[in-house]
Amino acid sequence: MAEMWNHVEKLWDAITNVKGDKIVTYTTKNSNRVETEEGFNEIIWVSGHEESTTPPEGITWEKVNAEMIRLQAEYDALEWKRNREAEYPTIEECVHAILDDTLDELQLKRQATKLKFPK
Repeated sequence: MAEMWNHVEKLWDAITNVKGDKIVTYTTKNSNRVETEEGFNEIIWVSGHEESTTPPEGITWEKVNAEMIRLQAEYDALEWKRNREAEYPTIEECVHAILDDTLDELQLKRQATKLKFPK
């Protein structure tokens, strides 16, 4: 499983998806633990000038964790695409292939990348 993004961003994306139309801000002392239930329970939730250790209504560890798992699976499912993008010829290489009449060579390079990273 590829690491999706840093722990805080993953948690924030999951909370954002779970919260719906609620405006939520939070802070945490230990960003390395936010992907755990213990870390979730340490979050300080901020609403206006009020701080609370109780999450807003509808935001639970179970929902947030399920959303983080879903987001990670979605990210993992596209690993082939990210790998291909990193190895495909650059725009500059494509332009040179056109100008130098070496498109067949370029297509072979692209096909090798597709074979290396299948869908």
